[in-house]
Amino acid sequence: MKKILLSLLVTFCVAISVSAQEMQTEGNDSYRSLIPESKQSLLKNVDMIANTQMAFRNDFMDGDYLGSKFKIEQFRMELKGYVHEKIFFRFRHRYTSSFEPQTIDKIIKGVDMAYVRFDLSDKWQLSAGKMCADWGGIEFDLNPIDIYEYSDIIEMADNFLTGAGVHYQMNDRNGFAFQLLDSRTGTFEELYDTVPDVSASKVPLALVFNWRGNFFNGKFSTIYSYSLFTEAKGIGMNYIALGHQFRSKKVDVAYDFKLSIEGLDRTGIISNEIPDDVYNYSVRNTLYRSHWTRITYKMNDKWHLCMDAFIDCALWKDDLDPQKTMNKFRTAYSIVPTIELYPFKDYNLKFFLGYVGRWYKYSDYAKTRPGLEKTDYNTGRVMIGLISPLHIL
Repeated sequence: MKKILLSLLVTFCVAISVSAQEMQTEGNDSYRSLIPESKQSLLKNVDMIANTQMAFRNDFMDGDYLGSKFKIEQFRMELKGYVHEKIFFRFRHRYTSSFEPQTIDKIIKGVDMAYVRFDLSDKWQLSAGKMCADWGGIEFDLNPIDIYEYSDIIEMADNFLTGAGVHYQMNDRNGFAFQLLDSRTGTFEELYDTVPDVSASKVPLALVFNWRGNFFNGKFSTIYSYSLFTEAKGIGMNYIALGHQFRSKKVDVAYDFKLSIEGLDRTGIISNEIPDDVYNYSVRNTLYRSHWTRITYKMNDKWHLCMDAFIDCALWKDDLDPQKTMNKFRTAYSIVPTIELYPFKDYNLKFFLGYVGRWYKYSDYAKTRPGLEKTDYNTGRVMIGLISPLHIL
């Protein structure tokens, strides 16, 4: 009797198990994948990247310790790839920026790029949307997470603008690009306030021309650009950037020269330095000049030594102020030495220890003019953190 009961129990358990498995299999078939199988092949041509720079930073001013904190310096989520063999898209959102829609292009400030590119042929490409303005220079061409401190012109500019552009790759050595973009993301009044005897342009556009050169099998490269902005009626801005880079097995050297000639103070450093009770609007006829260099010494595959150094000059050429005795207004000197560790041979992640030192020197006019009375000062930042374009997909 016991053997019969045992046999019935085993048979019952096996039947229940088979039935459960059949039900579970049927249940799986009834659920559809979030991404349909017919579209999953598209993911082979799509990248999702979290561009990240985070650090523990210690800040100083004029040698006095201000405090320490953890800070996410950069976090830009990027999605890019091909939806068709001739159609490329790129979207990048900067979470460390403003989420407010901008007045001109109606997209939030934090969106760096949201554009579509059409590969017309092996040599010609056409792009439309919000894109990176092709300013030129090595500093601006680098991934933002690899910059510990930007020079003044790049830091203060609207670097991502909406419009259209065309790129022509002549050969392996020369590529040319032309862009027609909005000259700004906000209105004239938001940027400049009300300037006496100046009215906003009805066609606030920027024309950008760029040349990229590649020589000696990639050891030496150039990124040159010229940009013309229409800011107001009869008033514009000219911007020139000349970037050079030399690469070798052990040492990389880059040098940029940037020059911004501004009918209205677009960069805004001088206007921001002048109190409202002196001039409560953007001043005219400013000039900004920058020399930027980066030297990287690759000790081995894991350890790199890097030094950024740059000089930013701000000049006010207008004679609006009868007390102004010189055009020179402010000069900033900056050094950024860092030690970088790449712990993984097959993954682009690095730890860094560095220092950002900046010294601000004012002209005699800025120091002695009543109402300005500027004083020299310096800032410092000791930082330790990590950088990586984290590939999620």
